[in-house]
Formats: sequence, structure tokens, C-alpha cells
Amino acid sequence: MAVAERNGSSIVIISRNCLFSLFLISTIFLLFSCFSVLRSTGFHHFVDTSSLTKSKPLTVIDNSRNNLQEEKEIIQKKDDAKCSKDNKLLLKVYMYDLSPEFHFGLLNWKPEGDSVWPDIKTNIPSYPGGLNLQHSIEYWLTLDLLASEVYAKREACSVIRVHNSSEADAIFVPFFSSLSYNRFSKRHPNEKKSQNKVLQEKLVKFVTSQEEWKRSGGKDHIVMAHHPNSLLDARMQLWPAMFILSDFGRYPSNVANLEKDVIAPYKHVIKSYANDASEFDSRPILLYFQGAIYRKDGGFARQELFYLLKDEKDVHFTFGSVQKNGIREASRGMHSSKFCLNIAGDTPSSNRLFDAIASHCVPVIISDEIELPYEDILDYSEFCIFVRTSDAVKEKFLINLIRSIKKEEWTRMHDRLKEIEHLFKFHYPSREGDAVQMIWQAITRKIPSIRRKIHKSRRFSRTVTHEEKELRSLSLPRNLW
Repeated sequence: MAVAERNGSSIVIISRNCLFSLFLISTIFLLFSCFSVLRSTGFHHFVDTSSLTKSKPLTVIDNSRNNLQEEKEIIQKKDDAKCSKDNKLLLKVYMYDLSPEFHFGLLNWKPEGDSVWPDIKTNIPSYPGGLNLQHSIEYWLTLDLLASEVYAKREACSVIRVHNSSEADAIFVPFFSSLSYNRFSKRHPNEKKSQNKVLQEKLVKFVTSQEEWKRSGGKDHIVMAHHPNSLLDARMQLWPAMFILSDFGRYPSNVANLEKDVIAPYKHVIKSYANDASEFDSRPILLYFQGAIYRKDGGFARQELFYLLKDEKDVHFTFGSVQKNGIREASRGMHSSKFCLNIAGDTPSSNRLFDAIASHCVPVIISDEIELPYEDILDYSEFCIFVRTSDAVKEKFLINLIRSIKKEEWTRMHDRLKEIEHLFKFHYPSREGDAVQMIWQAITRKIPSIRRKIHKSRRFSRTVTHEEKELRSLSLPRNLW
């Protein structure tokens, strides 16, 4: 009996030892497996590798470095791929190879051989300065399209040029219409028509004869007409296209509207306020305006406000122009002002708003019909004051409103201006979130609507009468069909 008890006790002890050993081996194996999995999934990214080097063999450390290098190469390949036409998120644009007389030839650039485009790696034609610059959108967008296929690794990438129009989301018409108006709208004594008018006629003839235009009725074409007077003769024939405009002041609503067109910012002409450390109390001028005072059309408010504000303390309201250091004086004045007036002139918009943004001078917008760039994604009320014209011209209304805005509120808007000013700057090469990229993105947001219109227009294409086809071929506004 005693022997049996001793044997039973031995068996229990052996069983316990076996179980303990089995548990210990399983635990070690589990820990080793977990460590291996963590290493294989990038454990080295979130653990301080310096603390592991003492216990790691040299070969393991080297392998970790190799893995890091491989991951860097994969990330780099992904970055390179984002500017490839295989990236479905990119806006794909087909650009007509128009004769240089429509674009860089207007800048006195001479083509070499059969090329219609300058070699932007070695020679970028310069755009004229002064007020010409404010409507230079056509120049920056065209350069960016050319750069999309020259530079594989770009800082920013919203668009890429394709050479097969069937792959394109949109068709780009590279006519520098604002420059053409500014430089060639006056008819010389020996000319029957101005060069600007001749170019528009040639443009309409070319574009409307293209298969791409006929395929969509022009709805997927991008036409730049940023200066309010640009494309005056051609706009009624090219109206189905998407216009890039500064405002709708001189367009009928059936020819230009927010549903199909894009409002682009002016390029500011005054000097940006770099390293701005100014505060509410360090800007001595309360309210600033310098520019043309007597305007036609919707600009009557400028004259009214001049008489209401000219004698107010801390208000600068005078006539000014770009002549005789006018831009330098305006830069100095806006940089020294808390609020800057943006009043409608001949048209609802003006460059003054974008000069104010570049100066971090809180814009006071008095323009009832103004349309603003990227307002579908940007809340201007965070950094601008809006005043109805009918209120602004009331005695003491505007000045009392401005004086009621205290330091804390002004500082909040001033800080917001510094945060968003890059959205209105033009660069070449374009940069992430600059004006060039923002315009392309605004165009991209219009593409689904364009496609919908094109698809709907094809519903009854087999049953359209000959007379209807004739009317459509004339590109008449829809209300005249």
C-alpha cells in the first residue's frame, strides 16, 4: 500500500513537471512567433531601434536597414506614379496644338522648326508685367500642362496632358485671349480688323471644325477669357465650352454661369507681405482704398463712398493708378492697413481683393454680384467682411461697422488670411495648393456635370431632325433653338 502511494505521488509530480515544461516551451514559441510577425510588418517603424541593437545580431540590423530602403523605394515609386496618366484621380487634358500666334507667339516667341511649343526646360517666354499680369491665368495653366509631361517628379500634380483625345476628361484651348485683348484689340489705320478680332475668328473656325468639338458640342472644352473684355467676338459661338473667367459681369446668364464655368483669381500685382509680424495696433490705417473712383455700370458706389469717407479719421481713400510708383505705394498702404475696400467697378470683381489677401489686410467687399474663386470649398466669411451696396452708401453705416470690429475678431481674420493666401499665388512650376492647382481642381469638380450633359444630349441623337442639327451646328444659345 505504501509503495502504491509513493508510485502515485511520483506520477503526479512527473505529470506536473511535464505540464510545466510543455507550458514553458509553448510560451517561448508564442513569444518568438509574435516577435517575428512584428518584425515582418514594420515593427522597426515604431520601436526605438537603438534599444534593440545590443541584443540583435549584426546581420539582423543590416536586414532592417535593407527593409527600410526597400520601403523608401516603394514609396518613391508611388510618388512618381501619382503624376502618371494611369492615375485615375488625375485630370486628363488634351490640348490642341494651336499655332503659336494664339499663345506664346503673342509674347514674341519664335518657334524653331515644326514645334508649336517652347522648350520649357531651356526657354520660358516671359509674360509682361504691370496690370497685364492680373489676367495671366492662360499663361500659367498652359505652362503647367506642358510641364506635366516634361517633369516626371513634380511637387504638385492635379493634371496631366494626354495626346489621345479619347482618353481626356477635357479639351484645352490654349488661346491667350486676355493678352490678345490687352495688346492687339486696337485697330491700326491700315487694318480692316484688329489682330485680336482676326485671331478670334480663326480660333472659332478651327475649334468648331475639330472632331473633339463635334463629338461633345464643345461642352468638354476649356476656354480662357479672364479679362472681362476678352473673347468678345467669339464667346457667343464658343459658349457651350467651360469658360475660365474673373466674373460674369459682361455675360448673359445663358452663356456663362456657375453651373458650367470656373471663376479664377486675379494674380495680385502688389508685393506679398512676407514675414508679416504686424498686429492690430501696428497697422495705423483703419480702412484703405486707392484706385479709380469714377466708374461706369456698377461702379457708382465708389464715387458715393469717396464722398462719405474722404474726411474720416484713419481712412485712406484716394485716386491711384499703376503709374508713378503706384504699385509700390499701394503695397505700402495695404501693408499698413487693417481693412481694405474692394468695391465693384465696371464689373463685379477687381484685382484689389487679391492684393488685399496678399497684404493680409482684411477685405471689405462691396459688390453684390461678385463671384469668388473656389467658394464651393472655401468660406470667405472667415476672412472677409461683406456689405450690401445699398447699406454701404448710407450715411455712417460703413465706417460705424468697421469701427465696431474689435482687435480679437480682426486678429482671427488676419491669421486666417495668412493661412489661405497660398491658394491665390501663381507659380511655375506649380506648387501644392497654389492657384494653378486650385483652378485645375475646380475644373475637375465640373467634370461629372459635363459628362452628364454630354450623355443626356445623346439620348435622341438618332431622331434629331435635320433642322435641329443645323441650329446646333451654329452653336446658338439654347433659348434660340
